[in-house]
Amino acid sequence: MRSRTSYPGADTAADKVNLIVDHYASMYAIYLLTYTAFGLAVGVLALALGDRLRSAAPATIRIATAIGLLWAVALVASGMVFTYGMTTIHDLAATDPANAVTTWRSVEPVAMALGGAGGELLGGLWVLLVSTVVLRSGRLSKHLGWLGLPIGVTGIASVLPPLNNATVAFGLLQIIWFAWLGGILLTAKPMPPATG
Repeated sequence: MRSRTSYPGADTAADKVNLIVDHYASMYAIYLLTYTAFGLAVGVLALALGDRLRSAAPATIRIATAIGLLWAVALVASGMVFTYGMTTIHDLAATDPANAVTTWRSVEPVAMALGGAGGELLGGLWVLLVSTVVLRSGRLSKHLGWLGLPIGVTGIASVLPPLNNATVAFGLLQIIWFAWLGGILLTAKPMPPATG
């Protein structure tokens, strides 16, 4: 009998493989959107913020941009490992279910680690650094900067095993931060080009 639980609630690798087989198309689309597409968006945003805040704190924003790009690459890699892994498992389960379970035990930890399941170090550090630059420069919104500080600290703290569940709070709070940042960027007047 197939497991009817959600993927995060599945207890065993066999239950997870059954869910992948039963819900392959929808799970593929979700992971493609939430990791691969989101990672690409983070990369573009990191570069855009780097350009916009470059004159305010050049060294800090360069470091923040580099970390934002590293985070973007890790997210895209996570999505690609997960979706390709699901495709492999989906096909393998039809002919060798036991091997599909064993293979998934190897694929899933890699995809999850790249995606921040072991803690949101890169995302937290990026939000923290960008928020620091926003507060020091007075650009964008100081309130956005103040909100970003605890979000960034929450992401960084989630790396510690006892605080690993803080990744959930980080993700939810970051949605608010991203929405607010997007609204500011869409309505703000463009900065004059840097001279010199």
